[in-house]
Amino acid sequence: MTPNMDDVQRLHIMAAGVRGARVVERVLPAPFEEVWAAMSTLDFLPDLQRTRLLRAEGDRIELLARSTYGFRAHLRGFRRPGWCWLQSRFLLVGLAAAPTPGGTRIALTGGVRVPARAAVLPFGTAPELRAAAERLASRLGL
Repeated sequence: MTPNMDDVQRLHIMAAGVRGARVVERVLPAPFEEVWAAMSTLDFLPDLQRTRLLRAEGDRIELLARSTYGFRAHLRGFRRPGWCWLQSRFLLVGLAAAPTPGGTRIALTGGVRVPARAAVLPFGTAPELRAAAERLASRLGL
């Protein structure tokens, strides 16, 4: 990783290593701190109806999530300002944000994982990620 790489670029690199992963990127005309505060709650993601933090130690987190369809996921990963990468056996969630002139650049990736493989099911993920970005912008009043 180059020293000038921001978290959005890093997310693109991480997603490139996951077959089927899509990345949706957008610039929101709001300060980084405001955007990241809304993103880090994960409640703008349409498929996650509820999350419960189990553990947070430094930048490592562990949480339980329930989807709108009733499925549950035990997610583990990393969260720090501008970066969140979580995965369970069947789910992947990647979020990134970086300040940019005029606002904040965000990037989202994720989807249903193929167990025991670095892959996600690509069906419908791009529209779902675009819907999540739109929902985030709406939550911020943009």
